[in-house]
Amino acid sequence: MTFRPLVAATVLPFVIFAAACARTSRYPLSDHHDGHRFFNPGMPMEKGFGDFIKWQWNRERHPWPELAQNTGRSDLLKANEVSSLAVTWVGHATMLVQLGRANVLTDPIFSERASPVSFAGPKRIRPPGLAYDELPPIHVVVVSHNHYDHLDLPTLRELDRRFRPLFVVPLGNKSLLEGQGIHRVCELDWWESVRVDEAGLTVNLVPSAHWSARGLGDRFEALWGSYFLRQDDGHTAYFAGDTGYSSHFAHVRDAYGAPDVALLPIGAYEPRWFMKQQHMNPSDAVQAFLDLGARFAVPMHYATFRLADEGFDEPLDDLARAKASHAVGDAFAPLAVGGTFRVPKSP
Repeated sequence: MTFRPLVAATVLPFVIFAAACARTSRYPLSDHHDGHRFFNPGMPMEKGFGDFIKWQWNRERHPWPELAQNTGRSDLLKANEVSSLAVTWVGHATMLVQLGRANVLTDPIFSERASPVSFAGPKRIRPPGLAYDELPPIHVVVVSHNHYDHLDLPTLRELDRRFRPLFVVPLGNKSLLEGQGIHRVCELDWWESVRVDEAGLTVNLVPSAHWSARGLGDRFEALWGSYFLRQDDGHTAYFAGDTGYSSHFAHVRDAYGAPDVALLPIGAYEPRWFMKQQHMNPSDAVQAFLDLGARFAVPMHYATFRLADEGFDEPLDDLARAKASHAVGDAFAPLAVGGTFRVPKSP
């Protein structure tokens, strides 16, 4: 996540199953936890507050509209379409992933702002592509990390009230949800999984290259990650969350195979000197798609909240150029907000 000055003080960088879901607050040493903080193996987050001030002082923000219309038309799976796979873009990193009878929401945010307060911070320039009342019964909500544009507590409370899904979060995030009265929460470390029997689904938390913070003093205290979803009938989907480009995409493919569809972020990437470690640009996303060996990819994390300096249309323009330079065709195809991509069956 990247930030606007109004919320800098709170969202800046300073700012198998049973065991994983019943953790204490202390985590063992690992290749991504030093006993005190989490970190990205071989890819430390080197940018600090001085770099943030440098970026803010020298910003060259390209144009965005005040409001944008949603043009997508949803085509949600029905309950009897148990051998199908579909993805509907709700906006930003919020995707409705339907794997047969399993309905999964990723990083849901339906709030007006990505902020700890309702009166300031990045404001969405378009409404969600699906309203709460248009959602099918949600079985699982996956949250990639605790930044405000990805872990939105008002949205999570409403989803819990309506659907009582299983919320799956990386280490260190469970207490946030429990503090809001949400108690069906499973906390995972990288390479751990949880089985959701009622949905016929296995949810795997896998690495990403990012960081965490919700306030001034909790940087790196909670883990971040991506998700590999596998339905009993064999359908698979990969949700990248927020991430810079690194070797973790190839490692995920080695561990779980190539997904049917990969949901990859392409926004909030300029200026590159400041954003590269934490956010992919479209060229990085195309390379990640190739590393994963996915059959299809859908871009996300753009055209909803203005979080960085690239213009409103630049992610799609840059994606088109990146696809051409990598000889990637329509398998990596944008969706309109509110639109549905029904993944074709394997030949």
